[in-house]
Amino acid sequence: MIKIGLFCAAGFSTGMLVNNMKIAANELGLETEIEAYSQAKLADYAPQLDVALLGPQVAYTLDKSQKICAENHIPIAVIPMADYGMLDGKKVLNLALGLLEQEQGA
Repeated sequence: MIKIGLFCAAGFSTGMLVNNMKIAANELGLETEIEAYSQAKLADYAPQLDVALLGPQVAYTLDKSQKICAENHIPIAVIPMADYGMLDGKKVLNLALGLLEQEQGA
C-alpha cells in the first residue's frame, strides 16, 4: 500500500484532486491511501506516509516541510500549479510515484 499525503491550506480543490488521484490509482491497479491535510499538520502525519506533496498555495513552506520529511525519510515536492489547477489526478499521482522511485533508487 502506498500512502500519499497532500498538504494544503485545507482547501476544497485539494479534496477533489485527491478523488481524481484515487481514480487514477484504481485505473492502474495500485493499492493506495491518499488523503488531504492542512500543511500545519505535516509533522503529525509524515511518520505514516510514503510521500508528501504540497499544494502550490503553500509552496512557501517547502523549506520547513522538507526538514520534517527528511526526519521521517519521505520525499516531498510541490504540486505544479497547472496540474493542481486542472485537478489532474493522473499527473499528480505520477509525480508521487516518481518521487518514490527516486527515493528507493537512492
